[in-house]
Amino acid sequence: MGWFFLAHRRFMMDISNKAVLITGCSSGIGYCVAKGLHARGYRVFASVRQAQDVARLQAEGLHSLQLDLADSASIQQAVAQVLAETDGKLYALFNNGAYGQPGAVEDLTRAVLRTQFETNFFGTHELTNTLLPVMRRQGEGRLIYNSSVLGFVALPYRGAYNASKYALEGLVDTLRLELALTTTNIHAALIEPGPITSLFRKNAHAAFKANVNTEHSAHQTLYESMAVRLKKQGPAVPFTLPPEAVLKRVIHALESPRPKIRYPVTFPTYLFAFVQRFVSDRMLDKLLLKVSGEEKIAPP
Repeated sequence: MGWFFLAHRRFMMDISNKAVLITGCSSGIGYCVAKGLHARGYRVFASVRQAQDVARLQAEGLHSLQLDLADSASIQQAVAQVLAETDGKLYALFNNGAYGQPGAVEDLTRAVLRTQFETNFFGTHELTNTLLPVMRRQGEGRLIYNSSVLGFVALPYRGAYNASKYALEGLVDTLRLELALTTTNIHAALIEPGPITSLFRKNAHAAFKANVNTEHSAHQTLYESMAVRLKKQGPAVPFTLPPEAVLKRVIHALESPRPKIRYPVTFPTYLFAFVQRFVSDRMLDKLLLKVSGEEKIAPP
């Protein structure tokens, strides 16, 4: 018993020397994970896009910095700042920063789709590639990606978000295999939340109003009911969990000797991961259309 407590204490002391960079920490999952890991003893770098959010998080006792995933210069500057403060070391990266662009696929312009990918996919890829050499030099590292139930099943009017998360899952699956061929101690894991309490819907509604022309759309009537869901206060769908449910999975991905490849979080994620294995594509489509009509699940 004494050995257990000594080992536990030594492990906790080690945590304080482990730096973790998190993107998208202004609210929701990123904010919760940053606060939770900081309280656990990690050296957390909580990044946000807006300068006012940096000041707010710093006032709350978090070490915060500015990082815009859609801006390569911002990514490079943030990485340089973090590494300057950690003697060139970083134990883990939690790629959480993302947003959802609603709208029917036929109503999404090339520019709007590109903007969605700049944040959700290209920026995440660039940030990861910038930090991977650091992890290789130090001989260890954890790459954790916040994906979605919409990273492996599709729902109407989430096409841009669906596509970015599908792409992210494919990229991470490939990266994981390549890491296995070249190293044994850098692990890549995907978190797949489903509906989580956050500002996701509020931000998605703003993106919809800014970027989708509904006036002549074939989907105009259906957009009206979608807008009601996006503007609804509180949990919009059943099975919504607080962001602490994601924090629990992130901690396991950080601390387990063998982190899981995928971490389902909410009931819809478990359900559709199971159903997808055993039903035909056509049957899955029917189920997803029924779910969409009843608005039983929502991103992320």
